[in-house]
Order: sequence, then structure tokens, then C-alpha cells
Amino acid sequence: MGEWKMNRIRQALENTKQVRSFRFSSGKMFKNKDTGTLSSMDMNQTGNKMIYWAIFAVLLGVALICLLPPLWILLSSFKTHKELMEIPPRLLPTAYDFGKFADVWNKLKFGQYYLNTIILAAGCVIFSVVFNGITGYVVSCLKPRGSAFIITLIIWTMLLPNTLSMVPLFKNMIKLPLLGLNLTDTYWPMWLCAGANAFNILLFKNSFDSLPVSLVEAARLDGCGRIKVFSRIILPLSKPIIAVVAIFTVNSAWGDFLLPYLVLPSRSRQTVMLQLYNAQSSYSFPLDQQLVSIVFAIFPPIIIFFIFQKYIMGGATLGGVKE
Repeated sequence: MGEWKMNRIRQALENTKQVRSFRFSSGKMFKNKDTGTLSSMDMNQTGNKMIYWAIFAVLLGVALICLLPPLWILLSSFKTHKELMEIPPRLLPTAYDFGKFADVWNKLKFGQYYLNTIILAAGCVIFSVVFNGITGYVVSCLKPRGSAFIITLIIWTMLLPNTLSMVPLFKNMIKLPLLGLNLTDTYWPMWLCAGANAFNILLFKNSFDSLPVSLVEAARLDGCGRIKVFSRIILPLSKPIIAVVAIFTVNSAWGDFLLPYLVLPSRSRQTVMLQLYNAQSSYSFPLDQQLVSIVFAIFPPIIIFFIFQKYIMGGATLGGVKE
């Protein structure tokens, strides 16, 4: 009888340990929480935990809603025209025909338009990093007389809608001031606009403001001029912001439509978005093939985001800490 009681006591103790270990393991994610609005001590309160998980559920629902359109386009691209016309519609196709993608790729010659878009995006990245970076360096580090007024003008241009500047911009591209050159049917209009992007200038400025001033002063004491300070000190320390600006510029150049539509009349120089527009305007292009062409147009930026999401998400916090 005594041995039976001892076994029951041991079993009760084991159950108690399991319950405690489960409680401790379920709270591990909040044990050392030192980021965000709520600390680890705040998460010990039941009310705060309920609010936390409620917000998490809402954000998860919003994320699923945002994920639905590209997912629907991808799944619908496998459907036949008859399946797309079904009522009520179905999310999943009856078959997955990958041969349709090869047919649309060859029919619309997407390889050539991908190459054109890559050339356009590469030039935009070079112009954006070089000229916006130099402008940010001037107003952040050199600070000439009137630099505060220049920053005010840069911020003011961000308040204007892009369509407002299209007419004067197009006139300037037809006849470039001072030189009188016609830049239409070239990529120069997009490249020049990328080199004068107010948002990227502010990104560079805020990033340069956070760099240690002692490094710049030490470089000047060693005899480095302003150009050497920029090329040997500022740029090597600014790789994160350069990566962010490059990614933003590639996504912007890939999805740009209005300006390339105005200045690129030749089919041989047009981009993916212009070819997508031409395909959508054709009455002989079936709906299922139109969805395949949309997949070709929208998925490269999505892939870029998943590969470089660390830099993209970190771009919002660059320059937030000054030394």
C-alpha cells in the first residue's frame, strides 16, 4: 500500500513538472522581448497578450487579403478561357498546363522586352545612386550656403503629383534645354529622371547624417579632399542605403509605364509594361493568355522583394540613429 501511494505521488509530481514546463515554453517568445511597444514585463499580463494576438490576427488577415490578387492571377493563368468564364468562379484550375507559358513567352517575344527593361533599370540604378548620392552628400556633409532652402525645395517637389510635370517634362525631352537634343526613343529621359529623385535624395541625406563625423574629420586631417572623402569614406559606409535605393529604383523602373509610353514609340526599345499594354489592347489575345503575360510582368518584382526584403524593410529605419 505504501509503495502504491509513493507511485501516485511521483506521478502527480511529474504531471506538475510537465504543466510548468509547458507554461514556461509557451512564454519563451516573450521572455526576453526587448523590442516593440510592449516589453517582456508587459507581456506577462493577460490583457496585453490578448491585445497582442488580436492585432496579430488582424495583420495576418490584411496580409492574406494582399496576397490574394497575385495568387488569383497565378492560379487563373493555368485556366482555360472556358474555365475563366465559369459562374460561380473556381480558385483552382482543373489542370496545370505549363506549355501555355512557353507559348505566350515566344508569341509576345518577352525575352527582348525583358532585356530592354533590364537595360533601362540598370541605367536608372547608376544615375540614381551617383547623382542622388552626390546631392545627398552635398546637403548633408558639405552644407553650402542655401542648403536648407534646397532641402525645402526637394521636399516641396514631393508634394506635387507626377502627372503635373509630364507636359513640361515631355517638351524638355523633345528639345533638351541648352543642347537642343531630341531624347525621345531613347532611355535617357528615364535615366535623367532617376538621377533627380527627391525621395532617394532624402534617403541618402538621412543616411549620411547618421555617419560618425569623426571619420570624416580624420580623413580631412589625412589630406583627403571632398571627392576622396565621398568615394573612400562615405560610399563604403553607405552600402546598406545604396542597396535600398538600388532595389527601390529597379522596382520603380520595372513598373514605370507613363513616361516610357510617351518617349518610346519604337517597339524595339519598349519595356515589359508597354508590351503588356500592347497585348491587352489586342482583341485577338485570349483572356487566359493575357493573365499569363501579367504573371511575366509582376513576378520579377515579387521575387526581388523576397530576395532583398531585409534591405527593403531596413530602409525605413536607416538614418534613425545619429552619432
